[in-house]
Amino acid sequence: MASPAPHDEVQYLNLIRNVLDTGEHRPDRTGTGTISVFAPPSLRFSLLESTLPLLTTKRTFLRGIIEELLWFVKGSTDSTLLSKKGVKIWDGNGSVEFLEKRGLGHRREGDLGPVYGFQWRNFGAEYTDCDKDYSGEGVDQLKEVIRKIKEDPTDRRIILSAWNPADIPKMALPPCHMMCQFYVHLPRDPSARLQLSCLMFQRSADLGLGIPFNIASYALLTHMIAKVTGTEARELIIQLGDAHVYKDHVDALEVQLRREPRPFPKLRWRREVDDIEGFEYDDFGVEGYDPHPAIQMKMSV
Repeated sequence: MASPAPHDEVQYLNLIRNVLDTGEHRPDRTGTGTISVFAPPSLRFSLLESTLPLLTTKRTFLRGIIEELLWFVKGSTDSTLLSKKGVKIWDGNGSVEFLEKRGLGHRREGDLGPVYGFQWRNFGAEYTDCDKDYSGEGVDQLKEVIRKIKEDPTDRRIILSAWNPADIPKMALPPCHMMCQFYVHLPRDPSARLQLSCLMFQRSADLGLGIPFNIASYALLTHMIAKVTGTEARELIIQLGDAHVYKDHVDALEVQLRREPRPFPKLRWRREVDDIEGFEYDDFGVEGYDPHPAIQMKMSV
């Protein structure tokens, strides 16, 4: 009798163990110091049967993940909108002190520049500030992705890119998760539903704090796009560049590595949504999430 397949979360835990055991000790932008490996094997997470790969070896900040993703989808670059909802993950990078350090002291607090959402929805537009309405300016990559999935599902250019070299100097923080490509699987049975997978590339991967967020966020994005295109979410694949552990996270991660993964929860939509801009926080129903307790880790800025 064949052994059951290992839990998808084990890949993440094994990667952390590999980094701690074999990684290079390197200085970094924040001054904290990291242990790093370059281009580890891809992480692959099944999304079938409405699975949401929300890590279970520690409790993750699901509300923050959903609110940030909806903020990206809206094209917003104002971190104060998240902060007012109790999601403080961008506060450090949007502070006056941080913006001044980046040479962006002319911006008001919370104005992150043309970061993720701007590139997703207005790629190529001229960025002024976070308060301007950019409707109709630049390339709406997210809508193009959805159009191609519906109209030309075998296209090899169903790509969403946040990396815009011309805009990097204007950003409070260059994008870590830079690009993703969507792939529509054609079933052998022509009457069967099309399935949607996402491959995401991340140049810089904070394994302790960032990656649990990124896994869940791109899984949710794939589920959202599948919902509005009438496809079924199939798989999320993540390829990392610099995969690192901050040195002040090592003890916390050693605790996490001793825990056994539990079943991933399921995503249940609470109402019908047919437009990517129509999703609201209350639409996301997550059932069966039973994680181990939270583990505190400091965010390096």
